[in-house]
Amino acid sequence: MTLRADSVTWNRGGALVVDGVTVTPEQGETVGLLGPNGSGKSSLLRLLNGVVRPTAGVVTLDGDDLAAVRRKEIARAVAVVSQHADTDVDITVRDVVRLGRIPHRGTFGGNPTADDAAVAAALAHTGLTSKADRLWHRLSGGEKQRVQIARALAQEPRELLLDEPTNHLDIHHQLELLALVTRLPVTSVIALHDLNLAAMFCDTVIVLKEGRVVAGGTPAEVLTAELIAQVYNVRAEVLIDQAKGRLSILFEPGPIPVPTH
Repeated sequence: MTLRADSVTWNRGGALVVDGVTVTPEQGETVGLLGPNGSGKSSLLRLLNGVVRPTAGVVTLDGDDLAAVRRKEIARAVAVVSQHADTDVDITVRDVVRLGRIPHRGTFGGNPTADDAAVAAALAHTGLTSKADRLWHRLSGGEKQRVQIARALAQEPRELLLDEPTNHLDIHHQLELLALVTRLPVTSVIALHDLNLAAMFCDTVIVLKEGRVVAGGTPAEVLTAELIAQVYNVRAEVLIDQAKGRLSILFEPGPIPVPTH
């Protein structure tokens, strides 16, 4: 079993922001959440993390309603990487990553040996071992995002939720970050804006518009010129490199003309 959402709806302050969405990732899969601004991607991630409860439908972890699972138990299984994380405190990379061990601490503290091993493994997974003693505020944007992923990995989760982790990163760091995420031994759900990045790195994608699922499946199945026009109101040409099995999308400037009758 894994983290799942079954027909979840969330009505926030009278506005329907998620409307009957189902997410059923396979274990170890990378799922991309796509859609324009305001389509419900971040709201769906909040529901999957149990930060908010759905108005209708259910989110389950290993078959149990997330609403009935203790926050500490959720944090041991599900880790979150948000768009922005910063601090003015002089804290080292190692100390940031060690924050991921908080869910594993009991009344009398944690297991120092297990904590050290988890932190070391997280640093190694993200290529940060040599930077463990560097100060957070001296890192580049791409390095900070990697540290946040390392902090999430130190939780030793089975599920990783990422909310537009490539925002504000240059192309090199975008590719590096998503390549890292797809190599991790976890199930990942990633909210993304860039359709080409989704096509490169996601096993499956779910396209949202106004809180509803428009389409779901592999990038090749879902990311058609017709769907892009319907959801994003732009013209696009979708190309498939048969040799590499890679899909790429070329956008054309200007909105799609609205037919007149």
